Formats: sequence, C-alpha cells, structure tokens
Amino acid sequence: MVVTSIDFGKSGKQQGFLQVPYSHNLGGWANVFIPITVVGQGHGPTVLILAGNHGDEYQGQIAIMKLARELDPERVKGRIILIPSLNFPAAHAATRLSPLDGMNMNRAFPGQPEGPVTSQIAHFLTTVLFPLADTVIDIHSGGRSMEFVPCSTMHLVADRAQRARMLAAMLAWNADFAFLYADIAGTGLLPVEAENQGKLVVTTEMGGGEAVPAEVHRITQNGLRNVLIHLGAIEGREHTRASLGKPPTILTQALHREDYLLAPESGIFEIGLDLGSKVKRGQTVGFIHHLERPDRAPEPLVAQSAGYLITMRAPCLTQQGDCVAVIAQPVSARALRGN
Repeated sequence: MVVTSIDFGKSGKQQGFLQVPYSHNLGGWANVFIPITVVGQGHGPTVLILAGNHGDEYQGQIAIMKLARELDPERVKGRIILIPSLNFPAAHAATRLSPLDGMNMNRAFPGQPEGPVTSQIAHFLTTVLFPLADTVIDIHSGGRSMEFVPCSTMHLVADRAQRARMLAAMLAWNADFAFLYADIAGTGLLPVEAENQGKLVVTTEMGGGEAVPAEVHRITQNGLRNVLIHLGAIEGREHTRASLGKPPTILTQALHREDYLLAPESGIFEIGLDLGSKVKRGQTVGFIHHLERPDRAPEPLVAQSAGYLITMRAPCLTQQGDCVAVIAQPVSARALRGN
C-alpha cells in the first residue's frame, strides 16, 4: 500500500516521499507524505538511518535533516537512505504516539500492509527497506517522558558475530556512555525486527525533554557521521575516544526488570541524584510526593541494583506504574562479546 517515486537502485541524490494511504473525515483519498532522501554512489554498504520513530524525539530528526542536505554523492560509498521523521504524523504533532491511529511505531513491527498508517509504515520497512539495508541506525531520545545521559545503545543479540559488529558501531558513536537495554514494555520493536533479519543495528538515547542543549546536538550529529565513516559508508577519518582526548566509553546494561524503577503510586516525582551518578544497591534515588496529602512523608524510590543512573523521568507529575529511573550496571566489552 505504501508507494514512493524513489528509485533505490539509482545513483546520485534523490529527495522524495513515502506515501501512505489514509482516509479521514474530510479526505477519502488522502495520503500521509513522509520525506525520504537517498544518496547512492558505486559499491559499498547500504545504511538506513531513521529518526522520529517517536514523534517528540527531535535530536535525530535534526541530525538526519542536516546530513541529508549536506551529503554529496561523491562522498558516499554505497547507499544511504535517510528518513528523518519516520512517524511523521507524530512528529508534526509533537507526540510519542501517532495522532492518526494511537499506535506506538516502536511496537508496530512487523506491521500489516493494509493496517492503520503506523502499521503500514512498519510493514514497508520490514518488507522493503530492511532487506535493502546492511545497517539500520534508529536514533532515539527520551522525548518528553524521559531524560537520558546521551548514550548509544543496542540489544544483546544471540549471534556473536552480529553482536561484535553492533558493539563496534555503537562504540563508534563516541558517547560517554553506551547502554544495553531490555524490552520490559512489550514486543514489536523496530530494532528487533531489523536484528532478526541479521542487520547491524545501532540505536541511541540522546538526552530528552523539550529543550535540547547544544552539546547533545553535537554528540548526536558528530556521532552519526563517525559511525557512517566507521561503516565505510562515507569518506573521512574515523575518530576514537582516545584520539579525541577522552576516556573510554562506560559500557552499561540494564537487562532485568528490577533495574527499571516504576512509580509505586501517583504523585510528584523528585530525583535525588544527578544523571550519570554511581548508585549503590539500596540507595534512595528519588521520591514521590503526594499532591493531595502534603502532610504525608514522600515515598522513597530505592535502587534494587548498583550501577549508574542512566535515565530519569522528565515530567515531575507521575502516574502509578510510570518508569521514573533506570539503574544500569557496568559491563566489560569482553563480557558483551561473550569471550
């Protein structure tokens, strides 16, 4: 059902749209237009770069729009497919979920060819774009719900060779932290579908919130370019943390449910530690204050594991069951490789 004028086998630079059928009260034959840029030149890897999986996450959308304007086909070795705002209706509305169908793009895979708009987009990626790609880069931030230490991320895939390639690409982002995460909130994730097709998958959590500091934009944009150089997709000299005069990336993982602190009741959330801080097991990370009963002592939120505070809830007003913090344990590259 999704159509495009883009010729994915053509060299040079093309700007077009993915057109997704959509009917609404005032438009029976309407389409959702999703901008896409393809830059190709000669032989080399195909890299699919995505942002706006969640519409309120703009760091990656800005990075991809800038890269799409700047990329010269002469600099590309292979093919780069850039979609800055994958869930375009959500990006336009500044919402995490699509306002057209209420779906979460990152729970919609593998999708359906004649389903809601979000499901159609997921199906097009699953059946058309992922098979074309060698690498899938999916840039996230915490959006309006979470604030992360800027970090590159990945899943702990079972295939050791695939995992090693993903680890190397994740580290090429040169962020201070790298983070391996678990899927505690359901199935249907975009990265998992790409991983299951054997792709090298790199994801990120580049800060969060509505106001994005310039430093977070720099980490996002410089990291993306460095990963593309690392992959051999564009010309340039790859930088390492050492060459930049920085200490090694801190590798962390949160693979157990107890690493994800959920609000035991509703109220106003107060974080008690700085992002990136070391946390001891049993340490109080924050508090839930009772809006209707200010005379009650706040409910403490206690770390169930030791590690680093990798993310916290951004809005203070919190509902019971919301994730308010994640504690990620340090891990070695050797352990991640399974050596």
